[in-house]
Amino acid sequence: MKKIILASSSPRRREILKNAGLKFEIHPSSYDEVLDNNIFTPEKIENLAYNKAKSVAEEIKENAVIIGADTVVVFNNKILTKPHDRDDAFNMLKNLSGVEHHVVTGICVIDKYENKINIDHVITTVRFEKLSDELINYYIDTFKPFDKAGAYGIQELPDGFVHSVNGSLENVIGLCSKKTLEMLDL
Repeated sequence: MKKIILASSSPRRREILKNAGLKFEIHPSSYDEVLDNNIFTPEKIENLAYNKAKSVAEEIKENAVIIGADTVVVFNNKILTKPHDRDDAFNMLKNLSGVEHHVVTGICVIDKYENKINIDHVITTVRFEKLSDELINYYIDTFKPFDKAGAYGIQELPDGFVHSVNGSLENVIGLCSKKTLEMLDL
C-alpha cells in the first residue's frame, strides 16, 4: 500500500478525503500562493496545486503519493481570492448576488514511487439568489469568511443564499473526491 500525503491543512479537504475512505497523512505545504494577476486560466490554478504538492514532495525524503489542491472562485473571468477585509468580503458577495460564478479546484498528484505527476482541475457552477445587504452582513458577521476564496464557504451559507449548484458540491467545499480518487487510480 502506497503512503498518501495531503499537502494541505484544510479541515474541509481532510474531511472530504476521510469520508471517501482514503487513508492519508497530512503535511501542509509551505508554498506561498502568489498570483501574478487575477485573470483566470485553468493552468494557473493547476500550477498552484502542482507547486503545493511539489514543495511537500521535496520536503519529504521517503516515497509517497502527494495530493496538492487549490480552490478559487472565478467571476467574469477574474479570480476572487480571500477577502482582505470586511468591505472586500461584502463587495465580493454583492457582486456574486443573483448571478453565476465558477468554483475551480486544481488538483495535483505526485507519485514518488513511480515518478509520475497527474494534474487536472474541476469546475462547478454556482448561482446565488439575489442577496439583500442584510443577509450578506449577517453572513459576514456570523461566519467571518475572511479565509475563504470568494468570501464564502458553501457548507455554512444560510438558507436563501444559494439558488443552484451545477457540478460537484465537494469541489465548492474544497476538493472533489471522485476526481481525486480517479487521479490516484483508486
